Amino acid sequence: MDSNQDKNSEEINVKKGFFKKAKMSIINIEKYPELAALGFPKAINYLIKLVAILAIVICVGMVYQISKAVNEAVNYIENNFPNFSYQEGILDVQADDPIIIEENEYAGKIIIDTKTEDQEKINQYTKEIEEVGNGIIILKDKILIKNQLVLGTTTYEYPQMLGQMGITRFEKQDIINYARGMQMISLYISLFIALLIYAFIIYFLNTLVNVLLISVFGYLASLFTRIKMRYVALFNMSVYSITLSMLLNIIYVIVNIFTSFNIEYFDVMYISVAVIYLFAAIFMIKADFIKKQQELIKIAEVEKQVTKENTEENKDNQENKEPNKEDKEEKEEKKDEDKKKDNGGVAPEGNS
Repeated sequence: MDSNQDKNSEEINVKKGFFKKAKMSIINIEKYPELAALGFPKAINYLIKLVAILAIVICVGMVYQISKAVNEAVNYIENNFPNFSYQEGILDVQADDPIIIEENEYAGKIIIDTKTEDQEKINQYTKEIEEVGNGIIILKDKILIKNQLVLGTTTYEYPQMLGQMGITRFEKQDIINYARGMQMISLYISLFIALLIYAFIIYFLNTLVNVLLISVFGYLASLFTRIKMRYVALFNMSVYSITLSMLLNIIYVIVNIFTSFNIEYFDVMYISVAVIYLFAAIFMIKADFIKKQQELIKIAEVEKQVTKENTEENKDNQENKEPNKEDKEEKEEKKDEDKKKDNGGVAPEGNS
């Protein structure tokens, strides 16, 4: 009874605890059927929390990198950058040629060209920073930022970005003073919130597609093992199977914040680890099913053997009863003959 109570309490904890589910998803693959049985809404809720954690880590890393880049940029602007000004949504850098910084430690490749309006040239700039992985393109009316932690290149138009902060005009010295003031904290908070919303949506959709792909592999594995499973159960198991991949992704992001470490085929490994977990869970279900079948067969054989032994025993008892009956009749006849002799050959009354 105590074991049943422990089991029930464990199931209750599984239903309520996100970190309990995460631990079971990584360590206790045999518990996947129990996790899947919690239902589709629970699985989606678990996936949302996983993606939220990843998005928060990514955005913290991005804001950290941006703050580092800003500090370095301020020093560069103060000492080496030409004069510039901004008003009415237009940035004007007083330089005849584009300014290109090939390898910035935090921002990657930086391209500053406030003279061009040629879209083909802008597209070429975008391609160059995407090849590098990280980069910033500063144009007369907007800024383009590419970070390898976020899919695609993000565009910010000056009137929209600066107008929210009430900035309509500035010069070089104004930027230096602003970047070194307390106002940057509110800017970083606003930037973090905006990036978090964007990153969460992008990564949730991307992770959902990955889960659907993993569930397809799981469905093929269920056909191969001849296990009849509802697709929703396979989908739920796919959600939990991606836990370790998400954890590795979070670690990968943290490492990337402080180093330039890069894994070329990380996406392939990301999917592969989750598929292996799901396959392991399905084959465990198959092995458990076979084990239960073997136990049922053994029970049936034992029952058959017991039935056979009982039948043989009843037969032997029946055979033993028949000779005893014959001996009893012979004894009765012998007794009657003895009585006749005692009565001078006359049979006793009742036996005539």
